[in-house]
Amino acid sequence: MRQRFSPARLLASASLIAVVAVSLGGCTAMSKLSDVTGSIGSKAEAAAPTDPTRAVEVYGERYRANPKDAEAALGYGQALRANGQRAQAAAVLEQATIANPGNKALLAQYGRALADNGNFQQAFDVLSKAHSPDNPDWRLLSVQGAALDQMGRHDEARSYYASALKIAPGDPGVLSNVGLSYMLSRDLPKAEDALRQAYASPRASARVRQNLGLVVGLQGRFTEAETIVKADLPPDQAAANVAYLKEMLSRNDSPRGAPKRTPVASLSQPD
Repeated sequence: MRQRFSPARLLASASLIAVVAVSLGGCTAMSKLSDVTGSIGSKAEAAAPTDPTRAVEVYGERYRANPKDAEAALGYGQALRANGQRAQAAAVLEQATIANPGNKALLAQYGRALADNGNFQQAFDVLSKAHSPDNPDWRLLSVQGAALDQMGRHDEARSYYASALKIAPGDPGVLSNVGLSYMLSRDLPKAEDALRQAYASPRASARVRQNLGLVVGLQGRFTEAETIVKADLPPDQAAANVAYLKEMLSRNDSPRGAPKRTPVASLSQPD
């Protein structure tokens, strides 16, 4: 199967930024900017109910009782993001950063929320305030790289991934973003190399498996791609992964002028 490669379509459909991840059976597609999505080391995250809807209720009540409480806003914003209420999450976190200027945890979560909503330049700028060159956070560097990739600034994006990998060598989420960055700039062999490195990690997520299968499929090796996405999985999950792969390749191969479809995934946001 020979596929026509279209970076423009893949920017909208390839697994890039958990920015929001989509589950297909047992596999998670790259979002929106890894896996890609929580606050970093917050008390709110540690105490959050596991059910997103319940978390929205719990943190919403705490937030409404005191909208200036940074921990309550952080938990509420994170719960809203996890529940798919992206615009509301961004609005809550924006107000929280105004009420708590300089709070880096809030800025980090607000930047991620902006990326969820496709406000990539603003997300990049906000995330730049959430850490500093003398004390960088590799997770935020990776999310900033994903935002740059979404804006088509692939060389700049890869410099951020490189900085992230100096702090977290071999992280599969960052390597996956590197691979997708090369894919978007039409360098499929380099994309495959980076994704194979990510796939070899024992910490690789199902999303990495999907991304590698996608890049292999884009090079016309569909049988190999199918083997990758369904390896070592229960039959129902394997079938879901194969269906996802076929859909992604079909989107890429659709004729010019065809109606645009809803994006299913984006660049990874490390937790």
